[in-house]
Amino acid sequence: MARNSSSRTLTFTLTIIIITIISSSHQPLALNHTPRFFGKFASSTSTIPSNSQPQFDFHYETKFFQQQLDHFSFSNLPTFPQRYLINTQNWVIGSGPIFLYCGNEGDILWFAQNTGFLWEIAPKFGAMVVFPEHRYYGESVPFGSKEEAYKNATTLGYLTAEQALADFAVLVTDLKQNLSAIHCPVVLFGGSYGGMLAAWMRLKYPHIAVGALASSAPILQFEDIVPLETFYDIVSNDFKRESSTCFNYIKQSWDEIESKGQSSDGLELLTKTFKFCQKLKSTEELTDWLESAYSYLAMVNYPYPSEFMMPLPGHPIKEVCRRIDEGPAGTSILDRIYEGANVYYNYTGEAKCFELDDDPHGLDGWNWQACTEMVMPMSCSKESSMFPPYEYNYSSFEEDCFKNFGVKPRPKWITTEFGGHNIHNALKNFGSNIIFSNGLLDPWSGGSVLQNISESIVSLVTEEGAHHIDLRASTENDPDWLVEQRATEIRLIQGWISDYHQTHKAVFDM
Repeated sequence: MARNSSSRTLTFTLTIIIITIISSSHQPLALNHTPRFFGKFASSTSTIPSNSQPQFDFHYETKFFQQQLDHFSFSNLPTFPQRYLINTQNWVIGSGPIFLYCGNEGDILWFAQNTGFLWEIAPKFGAMVVFPEHRYYGESVPFGSKEEAYKNATTLGYLTAEQALADFAVLVTDLKQNLSAIHCPVVLFGGSYGGMLAAWMRLKYPHIAVGALASSAPILQFEDIVPLETFYDIVSNDFKRESSTCFNYIKQSWDEIESKGQSSDGLELLTKTFKFCQKLKSTEELTDWLESAYSYLAMVNYPYPSEFMMPLPGHPIKEVCRRIDEGPAGTSILDRIYEGANVYYNYTGEAKCFELDDDPHGLDGWNWQACTEMVMPMSCSKESSMFPPYEYNYSSFEEDCFKNFGVKPRPKWITTEFGGHNIHNALKNFGSNIIFSNGLLDPWSGGSVLQNISESIVSLVTEEGAHHIDLRASTENDPDWLVEQRATEIRLIQGWISDYHQTHKAVFDM
C-alpha cells in the first residue's frame, strides 16, 4: 500500500480481499496464500475517501436490530446489535417489494456505496431497500467490542455463514411484521461472498425470499468441484490475452526476484527497485505484494475507469501490460514489473513509496471463516499459469489454522450444508428463481454456475465482464452488453414479483 493516505485507504471485500493463510509448502516461490474477496477494503467507513464515492445519490437510515448470538440453540446467550441501512423513500407501502442485499465480510456502508444497480432500480419497482451488515463485521460486533469478539475460538465460533443467513431471515421477518409489509415479496441481492449468501439463502429460506441475484458467486470453489488451478489460470489468461510478452515477463520475474534476493545486498536492491518505504524482510513479501496486485487487477478489469479499490484506468490490465512491454531496450525485467505494478498501486502518481501490510497474517474475520468452513483450495499449474508452480497442501493449511485459531478446518462442511457436488441436478430439482451472473474476466467466475439449469435458474455470462460489474452503478461508459445484461436481470426480477403477486391474489381470492 502506498504511504500516501488517499492511495492507502483505497486499498479497501464486500469484501472482498486477499487473506493470507499460509500454506507452508517449503517452495520458496510458492504463493503462500489464497486470494480473498474485496471485504478487506471495507474495514471501516472512516477509511473510505471522498473521491471514491459513487456518482449517484442514495439515502438511508442507519438502524440496529438486536440479534440472537446463536440461532441454533436455546442457550441464554447475549444478543448483539446488527446494523442495517434502510430506505423506504420509494417503497409502495404494503405491496412494494423489499430489496435485501446480503452483507459481505466488511463494513456494510462500503457495499451499499458500491452497489448502485440496486439503488437505481428500486424506484422503478417501488421497492424498500435494506442492507443488513454481516455479523462480526463493521459495527455489528458481538460481545461489546471487536477485541472481545475476536478473542479466541470460543467467541469467534458464532461467525459462520449459517448464522449470518439466519440473521438476515430474522431481520427481514421482523421488518415485514413491523412495517405492514407482510405480503411484500423479498428479492435478494449479493456480490462475491454476498452473492454466495444470496444464492444459499434462496435455497435455505425459500419462504422468506422469492428470488436472488447472485453476482460473481463462487459457490463451487470448494473441495475439488472445479480444478484447483482455475482461479490463477484465469488471472493468467487475463494478462496473456492482452500480451503474451507481458505474460512471459511476469512468469520470468519470480525466478529473477528470488535470485536477486539471495545476493548479499539483494533485499536492499529490491526495496529500492520497487520503492518500498521500509526494507524488505524477504522476497516472499515482494511476491505476495505483486500477486495481490495481479489478482485484484483481474477482478476489477472493468472497461471504464474506476476507483472501486484503487484509482484505475479502464481496461487496467491492458495498461499494465503496455507499461511492461514498452520499456526501452535494455530495461531489466524487474524494472518492467515495477512499472506494471505501479499502475495498480500508484496510478495517480501521488505515492512516493509503498507500505507493505503491517500485519499480513492478521487474524481478522475472514481468516477465521477460511480456517473453519470457507475452505477454498487453490493451486498454480506450471504450464498455463504466470505464477510460480504450487500444489495445494491441506496438511500445512490445517496446521496453520490450528496454530492461529486452535481449530481444524472442515473442508466438506459447506458442500454438506449448501450443496455443490452435482449442483445442476440439485438446483434443477429443488431450486428456483436464482440468477448467477458472471464475467469471464473475473477469476472467481471459474467457481460459479456458468450454465442455465432451468427456466428459472439462469446463468448470465459475459466474456468481457469482471467481478460483479452488473451490481455497480451505471455509467455513461457502460458497454452495450452490460446494459443488456442489467435489462435481462430487471426483466427476470419483474417476473418473480409478478408471479408472487398473482399467486398471492389467487390464494387471497380463495
